[in-house]
Amino acid sequence: MTKQSIILGIESSCDETACAIVTENGDVLANVISSQASIHALNGGVVPEIAAREHLSAIRPVIAEALSQSGLSFAAIDGVAATGGPGLIGGVLVGTVTAKAIACASGCPYYAVNHLEGHALTPRFTHKLEFPYLLLLVSGGHTQLLSINSLGNYERYGTTLDDAAGEAFDKGAKILGLGYPGGPAIENAAKAGNPSAIKLPIPRQRYRDCHFSFSGLKTALANAASAHSKPLPVNDFAASLQSSISASLTMRSAIAMHQFKSSQTSNKKPAFVVAGGVAANSLIRAELKYLANSNGFEMVLPPLEYCTDNAAMIAWVGMEYHQIGQNTALDFAPKPRWPLDKNAMPPPGRGVRQ
Repeated sequence: MTKQSIILGIESSCDETACAIVTENGDVLANVISSQASIHALNGGVVPEIAAREHLSAIRPVIAEALSQSGLSFAAIDGVAATGGPGLIGGVLVGTVTAKAIACASGCPYYAVNHLEGHALTPRFTHKLEFPYLLLLVSGGHTQLLSINSLGNYERYGTTLDDAAGEAFDKGAKILGLGYPGGPAIENAAKAGNPSAIKLPIPRQRYRDCHFSFSGLKTALANAASAHSKPLPVNDFAASLQSSISASLTMRSAIAMHQFKSSQTSNKKPAFVVAGGVAANSLIRAELKYLANSNGFEMVLPPLEYCTDNAAMIAWVGMEYHQIGQNTALDFAPKPRWPLDKNAMPPPGRGVRQ
């Protein structure tokens, strides 16, 4: 029996220190995550300097635990992949330097992985999904619509002009006094709220493109909360915010679906993938699933543990490049900005997230 290739992956782009080990057929032998959520909750959000220090403390025990879970040693690893960006540069540096050190000591190749590509290719190991497919990447720092054509070939339809959907959830939770992380807090509060009670705008409702903007929605929420009589109906505010974010994601995704179908020549039923931490929201998942079904798409939702930041998706991207013999030079410099589609035209507006 032929030995399968095994890749160790490291993720440290924000506030999770993670290590995973995967095989070439997509088996996850270990998937360890050390979260900093309780630490950053004290400040109402991620503090980059604190995050970098926590990554430095957690990286070695997290890797040791992954090796222990898998029952493997470094000698059994065929390559080491680590997030090389985009993300908080302090954390990315910790993961990159660690991965390079392991690769040098073990004599195996090193793979610098784009964090966004990790999310983009997650259904390749969770669902064995074939190219091409349409992706809505919706996380704390990124909200994008992309056509995932083949390995390394990605066409961006739309991106964030200012703030991502996850940031709107986090800021909204802070305004409403619901704590951090904001996504789960808003969703939980919204269950007892009326989404029609508070009038909030649907961002860029009149525009017929795939770009997102959530800065104005955050401002509208803050202004509405400030002007409202006390005590504040927090559940209604949460439900209204969640509804506006979901409506924006759905509207932009509908436009992208039409664009994607127009570009395809195959008769195969197209797939619509939703990945990233915000994909865990049950209302958003339900509304996007209805949209996909209505437009003739197969809805693909990776398991929740692979929607939020994790190292299994990083290891898998490393595996895909390992299989075609395309590794990364050890002089690779981490990138705080790293667009998936390098040929995409800058969208209108300023403060663009790549």
